[in-house]
Amino acid sequence: MVALRWCLLWLLFPLGTRTQKLPTRDEELFQMQIRDKAFFHDSSVIPDGAEMSSYLFRDTPKRFFFVVEEDSTPLSVTVTPCDAPLEWRLSLQELPDEASGEGSGDPEPLEQQQPQQVTHEDGTELFSYKGNDVESFVSSSSPSGLYQLELLSTEKDTHFQVYATTTPESDQPYPELPYDPRVDITSLGRTTVTLAWKPSPTASVLQQPVQYCVVISREHNFKSLCAVEAKLSVDDAFMVAPKPGLDFSPFDFAHFGFPPDHAGKERSFLARPPLKLARQVASRPKADIQKICIGNKNVFTVSDLRPDTQYYFDVFVANSHSNTSTAYVGTFARTKEEAKQKTLELKDGKVTDVFVKRKGAKFLRFAPVSSHQKVTLSVHSCLDPVQIQVRRDGKLVLSQNVEGVQHFQLRGKPKAKYLLRLKGNKRGASMLKILATTRPSKQSFPSLPEDTRIKAFDRLRTCSSVTVAWLGTQDRNKFCIYKKEVDDSYSEDQKKREQNQCLGPETRKKSEKVLCKYFHSQNLQKAVTTETIRGLQPGKAYLLDVYVTGHGGHSVKYQSKVVKTRKFC
Repeated sequence: MVALRWCLLWLLFPLGTRTQKLPTRDEELFQMQIRDKAFFHDSSVIPDGAEMSSYLFRDTPKRFFFVVEEDSTPLSVTVTPCDAPLEWRLSLQELPDEASGEGSGDPEPLEQQQPQQVTHEDGTELFSYKGNDVESFVSSSSPSGLYQLELLSTEKDTHFQVYATTTPESDQPYPELPYDPRVDITSLGRTTVTLAWKPSPTASVLQQPVQYCVVISREHNFKSLCAVEAKLSVDDAFMVAPKPGLDFSPFDFAHFGFPPDHAGKERSFLARPPLKLARQVASRPKADIQKICIGNKNVFTVSDLRPDTQYYFDVFVANSHSNTSTAYVGTFARTKEEAKQKTLELKDGKVTDVFVKRKGAKFLRFAPVSSHQKVTLSVHSCLDPVQIQVRRDGKLVLSQNVEGVQHFQLRGKPKAKYLLRLKGNKRGASMLKILATTRPSKQSFPSLPEDTRIKAFDRLRTCSSVTVAWLGTQDRNKFCIYKKEVDDSYSEDQKKREQNQCLGPETRKKSEKVLCKYFHSQNLQKAVTTETIRGLQPGKAYLLDVYVTGHGGHSVKYQSKVVKTRKFC
């Protein structure tokens, strides 16, 4: 017993977190004895007061030993499975009779010192457990002796963590949970979930530094941060840094949740691969799990989730000094469904008005009643560009951004049905006019030049008139020009509202109409027309609009132009 205790104490001394009082000894004899591997064959020593990480091969038990020197000593042993359930048992080992006796501290003669092996018999079982929960054995009064912890993984090779201490009251290595350790969902949307939890007493009462880590998974809840790290390592994912300026500021994750540097001295293939760290906003990992550490806040909004999808949420409080963590009681929720889209029916040859919300989508269906060789699709985007996708009987035949008026020719098939998807942009809502027809000759939209700007000639500007020009096409169309006096403080927002190309001349006052005329040219180089607008006031600003009307009666507005007459002539 004396020799074994001396050897165990020697190993425990550099690993412990507190100074242990050792009896006197013969240093030369002691050094000779600890070199004899028979003393510690197939065994490991658990440090007192420090969390230890280790590895298990499947179906291969591993034993650890822990020494309690005095009777009536408090004892606490905590085992944390990482990525697989464990079977473990704690027992008080009985030593051979010849090893027992009083240790006086006086060395025996060297020839009488025979190596004594620790027997791996059952001993006295104190506690056993099977599962993947974080479980502890706690005793307020334990007898002195050698304690054996035996662990086994029957599913797969796995990591685990062990913490043992003889001073559990003063150590308090793991952060405490509040009286209500549940994670609450305070808000639930289609793509966001807001979580809240009560602060840990370790921070609010003991004033120790802690940080909270939120884990989002689509598979299940996690019972330890160790299990999360193991999952991330297996999937070769990486931690995603918070987005600056939103809920929190990013900070370093380095070394958090990982074994200390000395763990790397084991065989290299036992060490966990390092995780890739990122400070910038990163894309979502391939694995359906994400870990985000948010400092000491106890409210967090998870964003960019998928609608109508179940997610599991866990919160862990981690002690920044000891690097240990405790799990709150996790929760789960299914995000709300997307609002069901109504599918609008397009009628052959009839213009349909469509409104698309910002970043929203609309679906339209066109089902010609007769067989056809091709379909002409005309799209007029009144404001910002819009993305359009067309599927014919489920097959994608068109995908393009549309700005202004554009025409598309689609190959037809007997009894084919067409599904159109319109997607709005990020800048604002979109308005469109759409025409689908199997009769190409029936065109409601006028043809437009590539450039729909109105040009003003500065040199021809007077106190009462301005001269402008615009482009036409080879088709003979009707052009009407309108004017409206505006303030000098005419803003870009006002101008943008006026830019709605779907607002026709019927929305304008008769007093604003200047003139209408027909115009075209077979030579596009000469398809330019000019007009002088008279009867204006000196030093005033005017908003000019040109409307072109096609044979089908549909009007399209050119880009608005603000001009100003001279103040002095």
